[in-house]
Amino acid sequence: MNILILGSGGREHALAWAVKQNPKTDRLIVAPGNAGIAMLAECADLDPLNTAEVVGFCEDNAIDFVIIGPEAPLAAGVADATRAAGILTFGPSAQAAQLEASKGFTKAICDACGAPTAAYARFDAAEPAKAYIRKMGAPIVVKADGLAAGKGVIVAMTEAEALAAIDDMFGGEFGAAGAEVVIEEFMTGEEASFFVLTDGVNALPIGTAQDHKRVGDGDTGPNTGGMGAYSPAPVLTDAIADRAMREIILPTIAEMARRGTPYQGVLYAGLMIKDGQGRLVEYNARFGDPETQVLMLRLGAQALDLLLACAEGRLDRTQVNWAQDHALTVVMAAKGYPATYQKGSVIKGLDHIAATSQQMVFHAGTAEKDGQICANGGRVLNITARAATLAEARARAYAMIDQLDWPEGFCRSDIGWRAL
Repeated sequence: MNILILGSGGREHALAWAVKQNPKTDRLIVAPGNAGIAMLAECADLDPLNTAEVVGFCEDNAIDFVIIGPEAPLAAGVADATRAAGILTFGPSAQAAQLEASKGFTKAICDACGAPTAAYARFDAAEPAKAYIRKMGAPIVVKADGLAAGKGVIVAMTEAEALAAIDDMFGGEFGAAGAEVVIEEFMTGEEASFFVLTDGVNALPIGTAQDHKRVGDGDTGPNTGGMGAYSPAPVLTDAIADRAMREIILPTIAEMARRGTPYQGVLYAGLMIKDGQGRLVEYNARFGDPETQVLMLRLGAQALDLLLACAEGRLDRTQVNWAQDHALTVVMAAKGYPATYQKGSVIKGLDHIAATSQQMVFHAGTAEKDGQICANGGRVLNITARAATLAEARARAYAMIDQLDWPEGFCRSDIGWRAL
């Protein structure tokens, strides 16, 4: 098969690595890719948001299967365009992707199907939103309704912080994403990620993970796109996962189908777990980053078979073959992230780290310049390892980090602390 993956981050590097292991893969192209992806696949200078350009590229290169990595191309309708052109595609339609692209839409779906989630209210103007915050008090959660690159959620521990978030959102801090806001009850418990493939009718759980959102050790400092993850997540037990399937995932899939917008792709449910039950924090319409890195290292070559079964509507005849292992990834970021950071610093020592089925360095924000790998983003590398136990996987990942020479980078030293 000729396969095109859209995206340029650590998630897409992990997807490309897993797809490449499968003998069904003849030619693998990633657009636009990054310096690490270029070591295992062709990279194409293609705008993933330009639907006509993507379709034309697929036709010119006889692409058999398109895998859409990030949320923005999904919201822009790229999956609709490739499907309309007769190209097998993994990823939901633009209407179905509203489960991530609009917080308010997701809340309406939860209301319609009875899925447990936080109490909420929606607003399109600042003053009524502020009045609601003053009435409800803090802690409280303020969310930009639209896509804000993972940064449009403010967990406000004080009323003043919540009011300031309203000013920021309606003041244009998040662009069009903040034209409407959803204000939610602050849920207590432990958060974990639940990944389910659905072909619009059938659903297949493919793994659990736990992300580390805050920038500093001990979950301190501002929120980020994620500083590390591990899989599986012990807090998301089989019993809790089964209940989440019955109460949240399957009702959502049924409601989406009832509305005439069946959902096909991965449903990434963020769950807040307390007293043996998960409540929905939010849906993402694509694989998480950095959770994908640990999932793909554990799944390996079968990942492509699972994605194909999803795209072809065969999930009812498909199963996941899990090894009884654990994987952990540590994000190395440029100093200053998630605020201001420098690009262009040279990363040395990558050639000292062997790439195997047990350990991989997935590149997130890198570029190649004069034969050297340079930092080209905030989150730059995903140092990923698997082993029989989580403690062994963690030790292996941090040992890999010790082989790097990149003084301009930093990482958290406590990834996996909740489970360990």
